[in-house]
Amino acid sequence: MKKVEAIIRHFKLEDVKAALTKRGVQGLTVTEVRGFGRQRGHTEVYRGTEYSVDLVPKIKVEIVIPDEELDGVVEAIVEASHTGQVGDGKVFISDIAGAVRIRTRETDEQALK
Repeated sequence: MKKVEAIIRHFKLEDVKAALTKRGVQGLTVTEVRGFGRQRGHTEVYRGTEYSVDLVPKIKVEIVIPDEELDGVVEAIVEASHTGQVGDGKVFISDIAGAVRIRTRETDEQALK
């Protein structure tokens, strides 16, 4: 099993959800996060005062999937969230040692279905 974490722009969330649903993904977790990458934030003006926004708001989408679905899911996320501009985000992939569905006590890939 793999865990896919994608850091994306806020306005791309619906596109990513639709792309993942189309690929058959049945569950995901969405978290509002803040951070910076190469863009290092930006400067804004509020009531005539200029200030720096060091941590840019983003959305983190997390899903756990069987190994064989990895390539298609990652491609769906990248395609749906791509704008071509700095700050599009990143996709991180990690191994998952196990999973348990609490209600039924199903384990591993059975817990993902």
